[in-house]
Amino acid sequence: MTRMAIVALTLAAGMLTAVAAVGLSPWWCAAAVPLVLLGLVGAADLLQRRHAVLRNYPVLGHARYLLERIRPELQQYFIERNFDGRPFDRDVRAIVYERAKGTDAEQPYGTERDVYQPGYEFLVPSMAPCPVPQAPPRVRIGGPDCSRPYDMALLNVSAMSFGSLSANAILALNGGAAAGGFAHDTGEGGLSEYHLRPGGDLVWEIGTGYFGCRTGDGDFDPAESAGKATHDHVKCVSLKLSQGAKPGIGGVLPGVKVNAEIAKVRDVPEGQTVISPPYHKVFSTPRELVRFIARMRELSGGKPTGFKLCVGSRRQFLAVCKAMLAEGTAPDFIVVDGGEGGTGAAPLEFADHVGTPLTEGLLTVHNALVGTGLRDHVRIGASGKIATGTDLVKRLVQGADYGNAARAMMFAVGCIQAQRCHTNTCPTGVTTQDPRRARALDVGDKTPRVQRFQEATVASALQIMASMGVTDPAELRPHMLRRRIGPHTERSYEELYQWLAPGQLLAEAPAAWAADWQAADPDRFTV
Repeated sequence: MTRMAIVALTLAAGMLTAVAAVGLSPWWCAAAVPLVLLGLVGAADLLQRRHAVLRNYPVLGHARYLLERIRPELQQYFIERNFDGRPFDRDVRAIVYERAKGTDAEQPYGTERDVYQPGYEFLVPSMAPCPVPQAPPRVRIGGPDCSRPYDMALLNVSAMSFGSLSANAILALNGGAAAGGFAHDTGEGGLSEYHLRPGGDLVWEIGTGYFGCRTGDGDFDPAESAGKATHDHVKCVSLKLSQGAKPGIGGVLPGVKVNAEIAKVRDVPEGQTVISPPYHKVFSTPRELVRFIARMRELSGGKPTGFKLCVGSRRQFLAVCKAMLAEGTAPDFIVVDGGEGGTGAAPLEFADHVGTPLTEGLLTVHNALVGTGLRDHVRIGASGKIATGTDLVKRLVQGADYGNAARAMMFAVGCIQAQRCHTNTCPTGVTTQDPRRARALDVGDKTPRVQRFQEATVASALQIMASMGVTDPAELRPHMLRRRIGPHTERSYEELYQWLAPGQLLAEAPAAWAADWQAADPDRFTV
């Protein structure tokens, strides 16, 4: 209750006491309460100097602030159409909820989308469809320097930290991963007991703050890293360079959310705001990055090790490829996060305007690795708004080997896209450290929902591929995905984009790549 409201109620009580003292009926007293309160609110509105609307329209002006407060809910539930909501439309949210519950995810009567709108994409079916595989294929992660390869599922839980997510949400996600046989990325917030307790396979992510493997002054601690990377549940180790929704800046976890448990997991002081720097201390050049990835692999006992990034400069990524060639080693995997990826909190300008979207990011990384002859050794993961079988198949066509989903997995455990992740007031207990709110998320109920969603989505992707005449993701080709570029014109991805041949950059770089390839320096991140 605000101070103004307390004062108003106190004054109203005093006035009613005075009225009662002169002998008026209690009914008259009760009827006077709303009038007295409205009068006091109006007087306060006229006297305050912060809100011009309230000074000009006392009492009535409060309706404007009330409607503004509930605008997102009104928009989501009563105004937006099934297919135009953001970040995820109603159709996508509905299909995730239905698959998580194990109910039918079918639609009658046909599509509501305008298939002649520029930008509309569609997959090409075959006149000779294939039978759907009985078991989903897996992707072997592990290059020549990896002694303990891991078979990754086609769809996995993307990076979400304990601290950003509640303990119950982490337990449900990891329990679903354990039941379904897919991987769970820990996010950069450290390796907690909630990641370990259910027994699911983990990709341990290390960010710029080195949470869970840091020294007292925030540097990387090799000994602590080795102790956690060699844990049986940790199957891969990932170094986070940047995040799709906010590339190039660090993260902030408010001190109010840093309780004793989170402080212990992250190796930080309790109650103090935790800031992740925007850059790494362990490397400053492409060559040093490649060497550090190799060091992380050694510390993990030979497990697959890679990095995650939101693609920016093609020239800089080519510099990393040159460093791989020069050092004779490469990461086992690279996760490409799109600019449309999610976050618990980010400046609007970064979320809207900084970072390469996933399509172009995948094409850049895939072609660079192909052109340098490294693609056979490095697997590519795709992260950024993967929620349906169609999303997954499109990313496989564009160069990915597997996909990761974050917000869709949050939907599976009950997220309603309230977009209050940064306020600690999540209404479903997914993104909060408030014990009262977090207890609303029942781990026993949500765990199988995660497993069912992942299983149904992969099954959908396999069914789509079978309709295209494909039984293995490796058989997908760029001509199988088409995009409408005008009312009367559509083109395949084979026609829209340049696809490099194996080793082409090493032999003779094509004109569109030549300048970036020549300028790429393995000893400097050239802008």
